[in-house]
This record gives sequence, structure tokens and C-alpha cells, in this order.
Amino acid sequence: MEALQLPIPTQWVEPVWIGVQILLILLAGYLAQRFVAKGLTRLGERYPLPPQLLMPLRGGLRWLIMGSALIFVLGRLGVSATVLWTALSGFVAVAAVAFFAMWSVLSNLLCAILIFTVGPFRLGDIVELVDTVDKPGVKGRVVAINLLYTTLVEVAEAGTDSAMVQVPNSLFFQRSVRRWPGTHVFPGDR
Repeated sequence: MEALQLPIPTQWVEPVWIGVQILLILLAGYLAQRFVAKGLTRLGERYPLPPQLLMPLRGGLRWLIMGSALIFVLGRLGVSATVLWTALSGFVAVAAVAFFAMWSVLSNLLCAILIFTVGPFRLGDIVELVDTVDKPGVKGRVVAINLLYTTLVEVAEAGTDSAMVQVPNSLFFQRSVRRWPGTHVFPGDR
């Protein structure tokens, strides 16, 4: 009977066995994703498939395989798939609600980045947001560009002072914009 004794204590046999199973699952996941990646590379070489198609496909399959391996590992550790699915769906629902609630702010932030990088107008330029042909839009000189809005100094009309208008950045990408370079005077001030 002593020949069947393991070199580790008996209370460690089960955790070590689970650890070996986890390592085998991770190794199988790694090998599977490498096999799929090589298969996609060969497919791309054999048929004229564009790399713009293969890269996202390869990345998506890699995430799918490694995510499945992670679920198998968590299953070996005693985590129920039902609990995982419930937690994941709850997280996705909360993220969707938060994203929907923050959509206008995120839209303005993205548009500010586009304004800074693409440069449809600059500080000092005169811009006009055109609503429709028969309805005048907002017109003014750009005095500040923030992450959420762009500040314009409106053209002063007869008998009124000029006013500052804060226009959400997303409006510059939703409407037509007329632009006069910053060296020009206000249209109509001549």
C-alpha cells in the first residue's frame, strides 16, 4: 500500500488536480486560437481576402475562444454558468442604460475631438449654423472651443448688444456650417 502513496499530502490532491485541469484548459484555448489564426492566415493567402476583413475576424475569434476557456476555468473553480450569465447580462444592461444617459455628453466630447483634429473652423473664424433656407441659424465669431460646446459672439443687430452663445459641439456635425476665415469682419458689418 505504501507504493501507492503520493509525494504530496492528501488534502492537496484535489486542488492540485484542479490546477492541472485549469492549466490544460488554458493551454487548449491558446492552442485553439493559434490554430484558428493560422487557418485564417492560410485562408487569406489562398484566397484574395483583404486584411481589413481578416484582422477583426481573427480578433473576434480570439476573444471568443479565450472567453470560452475562461468560462470553463471558472466552471472548474465552482462558479455556476447561470450566475456568470446573470452577472454579465446585468452588467451589460447597466452599461447600456449609462451609455444611453451619457450619449449627448459623449457625442459632444467626440465632436470636440473632431473639431480639434479636423479643424472645420478655428478660433476667430465666423461660423453660421444653417437650419433651413428660410430660417436663420446661429451666426457668430468663435471665441472658445471647449469639450462640450463652442462659444460664439453673435452678430449685433440694430439696437441690440452682441451676445455670447454656447453651441453644443455635436450641432456642427448635424447641420450645415458656413465659415468665414478669422480675418474677415462679420457679414453684414461692412
